[in-house]
Amino acid sequence: MAIPLKQAAHVGAYIAKQRLTHTQRYPLTLMLEPLYRCNLACAGCGKIQHADEILKAQLTPEQCWAAADECGAPVVAIPGGEPLMHPQIDRIVQGLIARGKFVYLCTNAILLTHKLDIFEPSPYLTFSVHMDGVRQDHDDSVCREGVYDVAVDAIKQAKARGFRVTTNSTFFLGADPGRVRQMFDEMMAIGVDGLMVSPGYAYEKAPDQEHFLQREQTKELFREILQDPPDSWSFNHSTLFLDFLKGEVEYDCTPWGMPCYSVLGWQRPCYLLDEGYTHTFQELMDETQWDNYGPRSGNPKCQQCMVHSGFEASAVIDASSNIGAGLRTLRKALV
Repeated sequence: MAIPLKQAAHVGAYIAKQRLTHTQRYPLTLMLEPLYRCNLACAGCGKIQHADEILKAQLTPEQCWAAADECGAPVVAIPGGEPLMHPQIDRIVQGLIARGKFVYLCTNAILLTHKLDIFEPSPYLTFSVHMDGVRQDHDDSVCREGVYDVAVDAIKQAKARGFRVTTNSTFFLGADPGRVRQMFDEMMAIGVDGLMVSPGYAYEKAPDQEHFLQREQTKELFREILQDPPDSWSFNHSTLFLDFLKGEVEYDCTPWGMPCYSVLGWQRPCYLLDEGYTHTFQELMDETQWDNYGPRSGNPKCQQCMVHSGFEASAVIDASSNIGAGLRTLRKALV
């Protein structure tokens, strides 16, 4: 596993504290969206379909820090939009690191080589580069030629300057397992620290609604992708989450595990479903009917979802709280 020991220990201690205080629901990762603007128009993404006034809006550094303080999650992922388009993204990241947060700055890497000078390498900072396949597959996914080569060059430059870099890959119906495995090999060969994967979720605003995976299709795809993985592959995931994607273990969703804060407020109930917003994190936790979400709830919107934002937290909490699950994770990590 590619998750740094320092981060794993910090998250483990955080979970232990929640258990000692008998806290039933708590976040693990804050999904912080400081803006929705992007320099790509990917067919599977619904973010840039918002109205112009929303696309022009952006959070201030102070709003970002306040959200992190209010939420309390040990990890902060910064997706978007494209966060490197935010004129104060360096201040946002610096303030989060100063608070002891492990920051994953998600980027398509188009601007990364031009922005490296405003960041400093840190064990608390990871660039998470969007990479959805080998060259043609990735360029098709982001609907622009040449982006794969730009991203590969940016990864190489970031690694040469001492930054930690992971990739973040979302797969849809029609993904070829062999070419996905080839992409994993290519990423590890250029020095990527870890691979992150997830099936696509059917955003209602996404232009392409025909290629989202159903639950059984997800399991079949990931069983083929992850079959007999070479020792060179390193994943920035709990091994139990990868087992979940293959259908080897079952989890219900932990929709509060990765709450989302954006220019619109705290998104209810989760990063993937848009059912309104609250002004504060506490309102999100107290007023959301959490039993109405997840596959076991019977909610039709949740039946096909296996996305990391809902189920990675379930796997991490299981590994940290269940002796059997923890031993299984340890055994796989030592193989």
